[in-house]
Amino acid sequence: MVEPLDALRALTEADRWIDRVVAQRDHLPEHAELATLEEELRALLAALHEAQAVLEPRRAAYLVAQETARKHAARRDDLERALRTSTGSGRELAALQHELDQVRARVAAAEDEELNLLLELEPLEATVSDIKERAQPGVARREELRREIADLRATLDEEIVALREAREERSRALEDVWRERYDAARSRVGGAGAAFVDAGRCDGCRIALSPLDADRFRHLPAGQVMECPECGRLLLP
Repeated sequence: MVEPLDALRALTEADRWIDRVVAQRDHLPEHAELATLEEELRALLAALHEAQAVLEPRRAAYLVAQETARKHAARRDDLERALRTSTGSGRELAALQHELDQVRARVAAAEDEELNLLLELEPLEATVSDIKERAQPGVARREELRREIADLRATLDEEIVALREAREERSRALEDVWRERYDAARSRVGGAGAAFVDAGRCDGCRIALSPLDADRFRHLPAGQVMECPECGRLLLP
């Protein structure tokens, strides 16, 4: 039959090992890298939205100017063709020429506007393209990290399930009275319900025992335990 103190030690080690693996699962280095990367991507996304907010109105204005220039150019071409083939009177020809001169002026103004807007667009589009290019490696790495984290968590979850099954076997090896005391302490502290005394300290809460409590611990009858005055864990030699 397993001695109570040996069974308590085994159960304590099992719970501590489970806690370590759970902490490893919940604090993977990949989590920290992913959090940093997502913060960087959010900053790039904000910069992209800001750049696009400047770009889009200029792009819309450029398309309007381009269409306006196209319409004036089409009218100019129609008038030039009409003048070349016209058999009308001098008055009609003069009217056509007058309109053509006006339209040519409009074409020139519209093309100037189109060119000016194009020159404004080029650096704005370059900024948007640069932000997207800078974000691409981060987006790819983010997906890699998410897959790595999912795989690692799945592996660790399987390990935790196996550890908890083994832990239940160790728990069943304890007599009811010991298990009740251990579980009561465990529910209070949220981890292993027992701790070892190391250099006069409870290695659960890391607080030193008072001289009186240390003396009491040293002189406990064989097979008996006391609770840590600070955290309430069962103290094991």
